[in-house]
Amino acid sequence: MLVSFLAICVHFIDRQADYMNRLDFIWKRQLMAEQEEASTTRTVNKMLLRNILPNHVAEVYLDMNRPHDELFHEEYEYVAVMFASLAGYSLHDDEAGAEEDGLQDDGLGGLKLLNEIITDFDKLLFDNEFHRVEKIKVAGYTYMAACGLEPGRRDSAASHESSRSSSSQGSVQQNTDHTVVLAKFATRMMAVLKALNKDAFQTFNLRVGICHGRVMAGVVGEKKPLYDIWGDTVNMASRMDSTGIPGKIQVLEKTAKLLESQGVKCESRGMTFVKGKGEVQTYFVSVGEDLHLIPQEIVTRKRKFKLNESIDTDDSEFEETAL
Repeated sequence: MLVSFLAICVHFIDRQADYMNRLDFIWKRQLMAEQEEASTTRTVNKMLLRNILPNHVAEVYLDMNRPHDELFHEEYEYVAVMFASLAGYSLHDDEAGAEEDGLQDDGLGGLKLLNEIITDFDKLLFDNEFHRVEKIKVAGYTYMAACGLEPGRRDSAASHESSRSSSSQGSVQQNTDHTVVLAKFATRMMAVLKALNKDAFQTFNLRVGICHGRVMAGVVGEKKPLYDIWGDTVNMASRMDSTGIPGKIQVLEKTAKLLESQGVKCESRGMTFVKGKGEVQTYFVSVGEDLHLIPQEIVTRKRKFKLNESIDTDDSEFEETAL
């Protein structure tokens, strides 16, 4: 009897141990699956956050030790800001003008076309030449970008103060280069649009406004954070776009002088009425038929050549008259 009881106990213990081993294995598998799922979720969240926020800002918000009431902001002394609007795609344009340009967006086709255009513009941001250009947002049919939002990238997420501020440490050469880079980015956007026109049998045009100066950058919203920039520089860049001409890059006089100091040719447009500023002197950045910036040196050489040619002509006419 005792032997039978012991045998039953041993068998029960053995079955219990086997059951616990199986249960432990299942729990480990579930834990691994949950950990893998959590890791995937974190990776996806990082990707999504870095898609809606600049990398240096996303790092701050990914920090688990960051106070939830933190107000993130940065101050920049020099940033180049660009607004680029698709001509004919504006919601304020009349329907006839939109139909003429093939930009009627009442259906899904218009949305698909707009998505293709914006996607092609976004691809330029991955070009090494434009790694400093930051896409801010797309408002309606206007593409907004800025160049020079770099101090935060250098600081990364090292600072977690409730009110974060950074100022530009770059040299004057680096500062002026921001505007040149953004002007080149605008011409590349024009080239992309030209290629799309050829493939889609369209006649889209880009109207661009650029301004440089001081801006405030920061994040608004907690559940749905939005990175944006503010200041008179942003307002004037928007005005340069709205008062511009399709196919042209319009800038203020100070920006034109800065570009010319870097060897980029600008042509005076004359006085232009700007809301809130009145009549101001504006310029168009010179863009060649190949959609590249026209260097100041080349234009100067052409002028000298024409001047010498006219002098030679005048001399020959004088000699003929004398004879």
